[in-house]
Amino acid sequence: MPENRLPSDPLWPRASNWLVPASEAGDASIDLAVLGVPAHATSITPTGAHKTPAAVRDALARYSTYAAARGIDVADLLAVDFGDVAQPDGVDGDRRVAASVAQALGRGARLLIAIGGDNSITCPVMRALAGEAPLSEWGLITVDAHHDLRDGITNGSPVRRLVEAGLPGEHIVQLGIADFSNSAAYAARAAEYGITVIHRAQFGYRPLGELVAYALDRAGSGGRPVFVDIDVDVCDRATVPACPSAAPGGLSAAELRDLAFAFGRDPRVRGIDITEIDATIDAVDRRTIRLGALLLLEAAAGLAGRNAGRPY
Repeated sequence: MPENRLPSDPLWPRASNWLVPASEAGDASIDLAVLGVPAHATSITPTGAHKTPAAVRDALARYSTYAAARGIDVADLLAVDFGDVAQPDGVDGDRRVAASVAQALGRGARLLIAIGGDNSITCPVMRALAGEAPLSEWGLITVDAHHDLRDGITNGSPVRRLVEAGLPGEHIVQLGIADFSNSAAYAARAAEYGITVIHRAQFGYRPLGELVAYALDRAGSGGRPVFVDIDVDVCDRATVPACPSAAPGGLSAAELRDLAFAFGRDPRVRGIDITEIDATIDAVDRRTIRLGALLLLEAAAGLAGRNAGRPY
């Protein structure tokens, strides 16, 4: 059923009505800033990921604002949508990303969620979030099948670019690195940088909460702020057909949703991106786009849980 034909029920508010456009938000300090960063031009493989931020916003109409199991309603947050960054690719695009992030931070947002676009956005969004602070004072967690340490400036290089910009490798944790999705050379580069790597296979042996706590303690040691990159191609390919690089045997949608909530819940996490969904190649049921919308809602529920003191 098209979103514009969904039934209307005042007692079942849709998440699509939850985000407040920046032009209508007034002067109040906000809780959550949402920003579309539709980068795609430098992707290693051709992608329609620039269509994804709008598609994720549309998919919110399928969901309510209430997380029943956690007793959390994200409607309690003042969540403001700052729209999409125009032409975010390249050096000039990085400057436009920085300006949009600064606008959101100027409104007091405690958490920024950037909706990609391809994974190249991780570098400019994190650098903009750090602002005048050196990257040496930050930490990074990637939830990704890939190291993203390639040479050049593409969606395969954001982590390398951040290291070269001053982010310490010992404060980078990579969750979900997959077999047959990387090379020995880039694995060696991760080790050389001092990056902590938790392979997909380790998820079967350690509880998810334990992995999250370990990653946050490593990346956020000393109370440093943390940025989290969620590359949706970490999921099993059957779950995310709109992620061109996803492989069979990746994380489940439930695992990724739990991770998004857990990272949104931790006050050290200042920003999260959701990347690598190509809205133009999704399944007919739009399952990947719908997962992207749920990741946004889960991270928001985590932030609302900070306010409510929820333990989970």
